[in-house]
Amino acid sequence: MYRILFASFFALLFVNVSCTQKGLPTNSTATQETKNLYSNLKNLSEKGVMFGHQDDLAYGVGWEYEEGRSDVKSVVGEYPAVVGWDLGSLELGKDKNLDGVPFDKMRSYAEQIYAQGGLNTFSWHLNNPVDPAKTSWDKEESTIRKLFADQEAMNRYKSWLGDVATFLKSLKGPDGEVIPVVFRPLHEHTGSWFWWGKDYSTPEEYIKMWRFTVDYLRQEEGVDNILIAYSTDRFNSREDYLERYPGDKYVDIIGFDIYHRPQPGEEDNFVAEARGMVDILREIGQEKGKVWALTETGLETLPDADWWTNTLLPIIKDSGLSYVLVWRNGRPDHYYAPYPGQESAEDFKEFYNSPETLFGQDVANQRLYK
Repeated sequence: MYRILFASFFALLFVNVSCTQKGLPTNSTATQETKNLYSNLKNLSEKGVMFGHQDDLAYGVGWEYEEGRSDVKSVVGEYPAVVGWDLGSLELGKDKNLDGVPFDKMRSYAEQIYAQGGLNTFSWHLNNPVDPAKTSWDKEESTIRKLFADQEAMNRYKSWLGDVATFLKSLKGPDGEVIPVVFRPLHEHTGSWFWWGKDYSTPEEYIKMWRFTVDYLRQEEGVDNILIAYSTDRFNSREDYLERYPGDKYVDIIGFDIYHRPQPGEEDNFVAEARGMVDILREIGQEKGKVWALTETGLETLPDADWWTNTLLPIIKDSGLSYVLVWRNGRPDHYYAPYPGQESAEDFKEFYNSPETLFGQDVANQRLYK
């Protein structure tokens, strides 16, 4: 009888520990704030989808680096819940990223978003570590294979990872705590426009690169304040999505990038296609106990006045997505969020008022890091 009770106790304990682990990030040494963030992202996704915008505080259409300004805020009176940043050119020792944002300002803005209760996410359009003069978009055959065969190139890549680690660990909250962020490396790899893309590496090579990157940041650089996001481009099946998946131990958030690019004279199936991908993502996320997100999307210059409620909202509605992020407002001919007077601004207000969407104040009230 005692042995039965004893065995039952440990069986129950094992179940409880296993369930608890599903609510934790993959890094066992993650900071408490990072663990809290992961758990709260899961819980918050049941209430709505956080809206995000790339470089939102840094610049907009017709302005840059004005304190307190944001195109999103100018339209709806609130900052987005999520702000995206890019670390491209940090590895080259430059003081500005590839889009001209000074890293010192980026740090300050990221700290502001955290203090307001929002979420920061970082991508990294890095140059080629085998040939640093070449950008992410310079397509090079077998870069990953060459990297692991070339000690000089590998040492260079390790130093680049060290630069990324130094920056991410320099993000500090009001009490000196290291700020938790989402880190989204080597993204859109199912496309072939980056040197790490599908046509330039095998699935095995890509997985090796991903695991090395994550292991190095965690084990060699002690980066314990990041949630790792795996982010493909478009995909057509569960198998397609998972072909280069590096394993559950190396991913906290699963996502994908897809942009709306309607072509004149062709049927526009964007909503159905994107929603189909979201549904596959949700299935995988539920199975693996991961957070899922639409990590980049948008319609350049927003010529559709009702794009927010007629296109994006049906894609994210009842989806379980943690967040959706639209790209940057870089120029008058290259922007993805409305500004006052822009054609879709009124529709964006309806999108903002939808119970499906969460903006800055909604998220601040949820205390993501507590």
